[in-house]
Amino acid sequence: MEILVFRTNLTSTDHIGKLTPSLNHHPGILEWNVDLNDRDNILRIVSSTISPSEVEQLVFQAGYFCRELE
Repeated sequence: MEILVFRTNLTSTDHIGKLTPSLNHHPGILEWNVDLNDRDNILRIVSSTISPSEVEQLVFQAGYFCRELE
């Protein structure tokens, strides 16, 4: 199991709501959350199979930006 961490431009619960179906229905994502109190609006993904580029693409398709933090 791996935790992937991303900086995003998700700034509200409305933004998160638009992304929720994509993340909830992806078979490779076990858990996820967004910290809107963090200045980088951190998205955390728990998975053993999804790649960072796949997460970035899912977020982009929902109309938002994310970049993996290293």
